[in-house]
Amino acid sequence: MENAQNNPKTPPATSLLIPSATVFISSFCIMVLELVAARLIARHLGSSLYTWTAVIGVVLAGISLGNYLGGRVADRFQARKVLAALFVASSGTCVAIVILNNLVGEWIWLWQLSWPTRVFTHVFLVFMLPSTLLGTISPVVAKMALDRDLPTGRTVGTIYAWGAIGSIAGTFAAGYWLIGAMGTVEIVWVVGGVLLLMAILYSIRLWPFCIWAVVFLSAMAIAMAPMDWCQAAAAALSLREQPDPQVIYQDETPYCYVSVKRLSQDPDKREFVQDKLTHSKIVMGDITDLQYFYTKIYAAITHGLSAGKEKLSVMVIGGGGYVYPRYVEKMWPGSLIEVVEIDPGVTEAAMQAFGLKRDTTIKTLTMDARNYLHQLLQQQRQTGKKKLYDFIYEDAINDYSVPYQLVTKEFNDKISDILTDDGVYMVTLIDIYDCAKFLGAVVNTLQQTFAEVYVITEARMPMWARNTFVVVAAKRQLDFEDIISGYKEDIQLWCLSSSGMDYLKEKSHGIVLTDDYVPAENLLAPVVRKSAKGFLAHKYFKEAQKLAKQGRLQKSIACYKKAAHAKPQLAIEAYREIGLLCAQQGDYTKAVEAFKKAVEYNEQTKAERNIPNVHFNLGIALQNSGHEKEATDHLLKAVQGFRTDTQKHPDSPELYSRLGSALVKIADFSAAAQAFKRAVDLNPDDLANYVNLAKVLEFQERYDEGISLLQKAIDYMQRNGRSDDVAQLRIYLEVLEFKKWKRSQEQKQ
Repeated sequence: MENAQNNPKTPPATSLLIPSATVFISSFCIMVLELVAARLIARHLGSSLYTWTAVIGVVLAGISLGNYLGGRVADRFQARKVLAALFVASSGTCVAIVILNNLVGEWIWLWQLSWPTRVFTHVFLVFMLPSTLLGTISPVVAKMALDRDLPTGRTVGTIYAWGAIGSIAGTFAAGYWLIGAMGTVEIVWVVGGVLLLMAILYSIRLWPFCIWAVVFLSAMAIAMAPMDWCQAAAAALSLREQPDPQVIYQDETPYCYVSVKRLSQDPDKREFVQDKLTHSKIVMGDITDLQYFYTKIYAAITHGLSAGKEKLSVMVIGGGGYVYPRYVEKMWPGSLIEVVEIDPGVTEAAMQAFGLKRDTTIKTLTMDARNYLHQLLQQQRQTGKKKLYDFIYEDAINDYSVPYQLVTKEFNDKISDILTDDGVYMVTLIDIYDCAKFLGAVVNTLQQTFAEVYVITEARMPMWARNTFVVVAAKRQLDFEDIISGYKEDIQLWCLSSSGMDYLKEKSHGIVLTDDYVPAENLLAPVVRKSAKGFLAHKYFKEAQKLAKQGRLQKSIACYKKAAHAKPQLAIEAYREIGLLCAQQGDYTKAVEAFKKAVEYNEQTKAERNIPNVHFNLGIALQNSGHEKEATDHLLKAVQGFRTDTQKHPDSPELYSRLGSALVKIADFSAAAQAFKRAVDLNPDDLANYVNLAKVLEFQERYDEGISLLQKAIDYMQRNGRSDDVAQLRIYLEVLEFKKWKRSQEQKQ
């Protein structure tokens, strides 16, 4: 009898089927949510060591707390009913994940926290409760199984084993299949649906659960349906992100969230975004108009070192929007151009919305660059034939996520093996010169492989600002002044001297990055914190724009000032907007003060952003406040700035229109007429350009030219079915014809 009690009969296999399946599903769901968590917050905070640390820490903390609470609940209540309630509550927290992630990402007060605290707080608010609730399920299930008088050790072991198997299955399913196939938000809804189904199976007779099922399914339908009214309702309920009218393409890839935004219609300017970060910009239809300064450095060095060569052999590591590879394709037709881009979704986005043609001569290799180099070197050893490149560009690094395997000495050695003796390897990275820990480490590491290493950046950027650097490595000495002398664009480069290179070594403490030691994220921590201030500034800027549209001008001005304080480089735009708001209220004294602050910030930061517009606005405000001489000085600066911009962008009707407006203000009507005519020629669809040109001609009493212009404009608008514009032009045409007749009568008298 005693022996029978100490050695209970082995339970049938079916006795643990329901508990094992239950804990498998709950563990599966929690691991799916953990992987999805990092992707969801990446849209707001980027993907970095901070985000992954916060996600793993918060989820583990939630599971631990849930295990503790679940054990206490299991001892006090009937397991079946408790499980039903826990599954219902867990499905509710999935809805909360979607809503809170959208809301928390927009809370400005959170952006005022330090960056690690900001990331942790966001993750904690969104994912702590779901993790805790799902963590309570395993101990309740274990108690339910033990209540059946099953062997304790074997039962607990089986429950834990199936929980671990569920976690493993959820990890692989989310990482290898679900995220790429469905997208992150959709996965959260599906997980919520699975948890709701489990609740119903455990307690199908409880009518409150059925009511929740109807609410959940209705919310899910509204959130995921493609109809416009559903999208609007979902956005209002925070079941979806607020729609961004600039976004013309978006996709969830296996590696990141990709979107393409249209920044302006004329010219059609777009930006390529991966997670939270802009990777490239382009003016559609003009691939030679490089928007980012580092690509101009690439171009200047490539042109200078490839003089006399009709074709090149180049490799670009990191596709982004494929802007620079397409530039090489345009400038050196027939060249071998290889882009090593691990994410096929990035290439597809570039083809669908960023101008990359599907029949491009650019060869895309969808794999990790380290693996591709390994294959190349293996083929060389097997065949004895070398495949060498004239230029290799690494454009896969940002300040939030560094592919560490691409910055080590071992990787640089492989690069050197496939580079010609006259070849150049260029690495783009982001750092702050005053800190320069990561930049210095990259330089130190390249110096272990290459005889010559240089650092180049934009000369006008302040040393305390987050900046983009191009590290150039070569096997021979280079003279950059001579190299870039023939480059068509006037670019101001800062090439670090030997003392500057020593400074980098000192800042980085001589660190050399190897496969065994790559603390990239830690070295970039100061840059991430600086970027956080930039995000805060843009949040304030967007809030200020929203308040201005609502007519809450004083609060809008306060937000613009906060944006300027958080990010001095944004101060030019912020104080220009403040000046415009003050002018809108008729307070030209404060408008002048604001515009002058914008000019001061431009001189401090040397940003040159939008500065001709600022001088133009300042000139008008000064005219309205009676300071004619000072107004003329700023209007002349505006004219000079607009002329410079039109030389850089000769096909921009917007710039010619601004130039014409500035010329009118200094009474140079002849030149203004030429500028407006150019704007009309470039964009015949813009009614304002016709009207502006006609007014300038009218002011000079060139009535015949004005009448002819308006007649042509009327014909054009009629052909395009724009009846309202035709009516407006005809009224103005009658005015000019009357003035012409009146002048002829005066001349007769």
